[in-house]
Amino acid sequence: MTIRRILLLAFLLVSLLPAAVLTRLAFDRSRAAMLGEIEQGVMRSTAAVSAEADKLLYERLLNATTWNHLEVMQDLRIDDVDKRLSSFLSEMKLRYGGTYRALHAVDGAGRIVASSDPARIGQAYPTPHPWAQAALPGGLVRVEQPSETAGSRVLLLRVSIPSLFEEGDIGDLLLEFDWTTLQSVMDRASDASRQILLVDDQGHALGASAGLLPRITTGKTLPLGWWPPPPGVHAFDREGPPFMEGAVIVGHAVSPGLARFPGLGWSYLMLQSRQAVLAPVQRMAWAFAGLLAVTALITVLVSLLVAGQIARPVLALTDFTRRYAQPGARPQLPQGGPAEIGELGRSFVRLVDDLSHSQQTLAQASKLAAVGEVTALLAHEVRTPLGILRSSAQTLRYEDGLSPEAQELLQIIDSETGRLNRLVSSLLDSARTRSPQFAAVDLHALARHSTSLLNTQLRDRRIQLAMELDAANSMVDGDGEQLTQVLLNLTMNALQILPAEGRIEIRSRNESGRLVVEISDDGPGVAAAERSRIFEPFVFKREGGLGLGLAVVRQILRQHGGDISVDESRLGGACFRFWLPLQGTRIP
Repeated sequence: MTIRRILLLAFLLVSLLPAAVLTRLAFDRSRAAMLGEIEQGVMRSTAAVSAEADKLLYERLLNATTWNHLEVMQDLRIDDVDKRLSSFLSEMKLRYGGTYRALHAVDGAGRIVASSDPARIGQAYPTPHPWAQAALPGGLVRVEQPSETAGSRVLLLRVSIPSLFEEGDIGDLLLEFDWTTLQSVMDRASDASRQILLVDDQGHALGASAGLLPRITTGKTLPLGWWPPPPGVHAFDREGPPFMEGAVIVGHAVSPGLARFPGLGWSYLMLQSRQAVLAPVQRMAWAFAGLLAVTALITVLVSLLVAGQIARPVLALTDFTRRYAQPGARPQLPQGGPAEIGELGRSFVRLVDDLSHSQQTLAQASKLAAVGEVTALLAHEVRTPLGILRSSAQTLRYEDGLSPEAQELLQIIDSETGRLNRLVSSLLDSARTRSPQFAAVDLHALARHSTSLLNTQLRDRRIQLAMELDAANSMVDGDGEQLTQVLLNLTMNALQILPAEGRIEIRSRNESGRLVVEISDDGPGVAAAERSRIFEPFVFKREGGLGLGLAVVRQILRQHGGDISVDESRLGGACFRFWLPLQGTRIP
C-alpha cells in the first residue's frame, strides 16, 4: 500500500468517523428534542381545544342560570298570554347569532308555553333524558345527551324556573345549544393531518371534527387500546385505524372546567398524523445527511491535498535516495515540502557522505596498514644486511695497504648504506601512526612552535612566512605531538615545493563550532584533477617524496574528528584547509 493511500485512509478514518458519530448524535438529540416539542405542542393544542369548549359551555350554562331568575319568566304562570316571554326568548336567540337552535319555556306538564319558535308553542316536549349536570350558584343545570332535532344536532340544557311568589318551581327553561358551534371549535383546531375526537367519561364517542365524523359512531365506546388512555400520560402513540391512516400521536386532555363550573368530565383526543408531524424530522435527517455528505466531500478533497503534500516530497526523496547512490553526478536534493522531509533528506546526504568518508578513511587506513607491514618487513629484511655491509665497510677502511681507490669505494659503500638506512627509517616513521592521546591543546601555540622549528630553512631559502591567527577560540581536544606533525608536514610540503623568495601564509578562524586553519603558498599549486587523489598513499609531486605525508595528515585529522581539503589559494598556489572540533564539541 502506498503512503498516499495510507495517509488518505488515515485522514478519512480520523475525520469522517468522528464526523459521522457527531452527526448521528446531533441528529438523535435534535430528533428527540423535536419529537418532545411536537408532543408538547399536541398536548397544548388539545388542552386549548378543551379549555375553549369548556368556556363556550360555561357561557351557555351562565345564560341558563341567569335567565331563569328573570321576572319575565313568571309569565309562564299565566301561559304567556301577552307573548312577552316568547318575545324575550326570540330576542335572545337572535342576539347569540345561531348559538342556540331554539329556546323554550315549558310548564310542569312538559308543554311548551313560550318559545323562540312560535310553531312549537303548545307542543309537548320529549321526556327528559338526564345525562350530566352542573351545579352553579344560579341553579342546577341538567345536560341531556346530544340528539337530532329538526335535522340538527343539539345539546339540551335544562334548568328549573323558580316561582317568585310561592315555594317551588313553575316550569323549566330549555336551551337547545347548537352542536355545530362546539364542533366548529374542534374544526378550527383540525387540518388534513390532525383531527379531534370528543368522548365522555365512559369512553363513548360524542363527536369529532369534520374530517373524523364519517369514521365514528356517536354513542359507541372507543375500540380497545384507545380508551382508557395510559394513566399519567398526556401523549401516546397509536396505530391510526379505524380513525386515521398510519401511526398517530394522540394528545389527551380532560375537560378542566371554568370558575365554579367543574366541567362535564369530557375528554378530548387530538389525533396527529405521525408521518406529517415527522416531516420536519425527515427534512432534518436529509439536512444532516447532506451536511455529512458535504463534510465527507470536503474531507476527501482536503485529505487528498494533504496526503499529496506529504506523499509528494516523500516520493521525491525516495527517488533522490535511489539516484544518489548510483554512479555519476549527484542529483539535486528535492526542495519544498514539510520541514521534516527536508531535514530527512539532508540527514540522508550527511549519512551517505559520512559513510563515504568512513570508507575512504578505512581504505586509507588499510593502505597505511599495508605500508606498515611492508616497512616492518623491510626493517627486518633490509636494515640488518645494510647494517652488516656498513659495519664491514667501516672496518675495512682501517686496514693497512688499501689503495686510494679502495678507500674511496669503501667511503661510497658507507655513505650509500647510511642513505638506504635513513630511507627505510623515513618510510617507517611516515607509515606508523599511533592512537592519539587526547588533551586540551592550543593550536595557535602549536602553529607558532612548528614555524619556529623551520626558521633556519625559511631563512636559508628566503621564504616569507606570515601568520594571521584570527580565531577567537583556538582550544581543541587532541594529541599535541600528532597535531604538531600535521602542521610541520603541511608547512614542510609548501617549503620544499616553493622556489626561493616564495611566500607561505597560515590563517585561522572559528566557523560553526570548529577551528579552521589554512596553509597557503604561491607555488605551482595542485591541479583540480589531482586534488581528489593527493591525500592517498604513494601519491606525490615532489621528486624524492614517498607520498605518505599527506595520507598520514588526513588520517591524524580524521582520528581527531576533523578533515582536510585542498584548493587554490588567493596567492595562486595551493591552499590546504583543515578543521577540528573546538574543545568540548568533539564526538567520542
